Amino acid sequence: MAIFALDEALQFPPVHLAEKDGLLAIGGDLSVNRLLLAYRSGIFPWYTAPPILWWCPDPRFVLFPEALKISKSLRPLLNREAFEFTINKDFKSVIAHCQSVERPDQDGTWITEEIIAAYTKLHERGFAHSAEVWQQGRLVGGLYGIRLGEVFFGESMFSLVSNASKYAFTKYVQHLQSEGVALIDCQVYTAHLESLGARMIEGKFFQEMLKSMI
Repeated sequence: MAIFALDEALQFPPVHLAEKDGLLAIGGDLSVNRLLLAYRSGIFPWYTAPPILWWCPDPRFVLFPEALKISKSLRPLLNREAFEFTINKDFKSVIAHCQSVERPDQDGTWITEEIIAAYTKLHERGFAHSAEVWQQGRLVGGLYGIRLGEVFFGESMFSLVSNASKYAFTKYVQHLQSEGVALIDCQVYTAHLESLGARMIEGKFFQEMLKSMI
């Protein structure tokens, strides 16, 4: 299949036309309106240098909040509230840490300055959210993503000390569930998120859920 080139028109090609690896289109921009249209359609940007690459993988890696797994090692930390947990307290620091923290399975980062500026605008508009965990007043872990209706689209997480990101993720999933969120999009497979209960679902099923939940 051909890769679609986007222009100034605020539209995306049908998601079923994506390549086998999930690549759907290139180009366009990271305006608030385009990003919101993308997420509502199950599409997200992921690239390390221009042009912007837009993806919609099938199958899709997701977590249903009720399927969240809490490990034996994490449960005692939750019970004694080992970290202070907050929501939307320091979005800018969270996304900055997600950009800078080294990951053993990645060469560099896809969170460019352009991405940071775009998602900060989404945060200011009330669409992008962060969850943080603190240890003695220091930010040591967190995550950020997009909330639309009953769906949370996870983007990235970081950890500076053991179990910090897992703690933030678990607490935030529980919070989202209490607010009626029924689906968390994890985008692509990671063993870490699989250990927390995420699994693959068919792209068609994912799209049907988006239509009914957003």
